[in-house]
Amino acid sequence: MQIEKNKSKIFENNKNQSSNFKEHFKDFLSFALETIKAIVISLVIIIPIRYFLIQPFYVKGASMEPTFNNHDYLIVNEIEYRFSSPKRGDIIVFRYPGDKREYFIKRIIGLPNERVKIENNKVFIYNNKFPKGVEINEKYLNEKDIKKNADTTLNGNEYFVLGDNRNNSFDSRFFGTVSKDLIIGKVWLRGWPFNNVKIFKEEMYNLPK
Repeated sequence: MQIEKNKSKIFENNKNQSSNFKEHFKDFLSFALETIKAIVISLVIIIPIRYFLIQPFYVKGASMEPTFNNHDYLIVNEIEYRFSSPKRGDIIVFRYPGDKREYFIKRIIGLPNERVKIENNKVFIYNNKFPKGVEINEKYLNEKDIKKNADTTLNGNEYFVLGDNRNNSFDSRFFGTVSKDLIIGKVWLRGWPFNNVKIFKEEMYNLPK
């Protein structure tokens, strides 16, 4: 009888262990499914944001100083220009017209159908509103000694871009205008360095009414 009792206990223990294993497996399976669900939902949200709404870029070089420095980490808004046109003063990331594998960052100075003239360290805009030309006041510049002059008339989908570090920038004075289809997006946020985080709003120029 003693042996039968021990066998019964062993059988009961095996049943309990089997039941516990099933419960743990169900818990694990439930956890795994929830984890997979969370990953899928995250990817569904993140991938469109990453590839269609915003995109990160690192600044390389000094052509946009003092606004940006080398290795600044920027977030670029890719969707805004699908619903509106680029504005004067917008800082944009675009594909270099000479090699579309390269990305440049510059500031828009001239808009479609305008004439941009740079002389005597001043930038002048000619358009329907200002047929005789008007100087734009660029308060974001540290230095206004512009060594490279220019005189360019833009077509209907072209933009004239300049670096804020005018004497250390390869821009429209050298490679010409940038067509809208080459523009990736508008710089929205500087995320690095942390002590210099900034959201970039529309640049306002003191142009006469």
